[in-house]
Amino acid sequence: MSIIAELIKQKEALETQIQAAHQAQHADAVLKVRAIISEHGLTQNDIFGGSKVPRKSSANKVAAKYKDPLSGATWTGRGKSPKWIDGQDRGKFVIA
Repeated sequence: MSIIAELIKQKEALETQIQAAHQAQHADAVLKVRAIISEHGLTQNDIFGGSKVPRKSSANKVAAKYKDPLSGATWTGRGKSPKWIDGQDRGKFVIA
């Protein structure tokens, strides 16, 4: 057997051992965490935090600037223009 083939075989054996060690550590950690949670009567909100106050939306809401008189659709003037206003004078669609 060549040296490379032998080294590959050793590598595969080590990877199997590493995976088994990871699984054992994971299982041990889960047991410890569950014991602490049970001992102290903790809840999911205690651990991960619960949102008591709803968060404000990070997106700034912008009032519509243009309105299509036929469909009633509006547009803020941001982003790609809708088909009903595309290529036309926007002055006639301005919301007063």
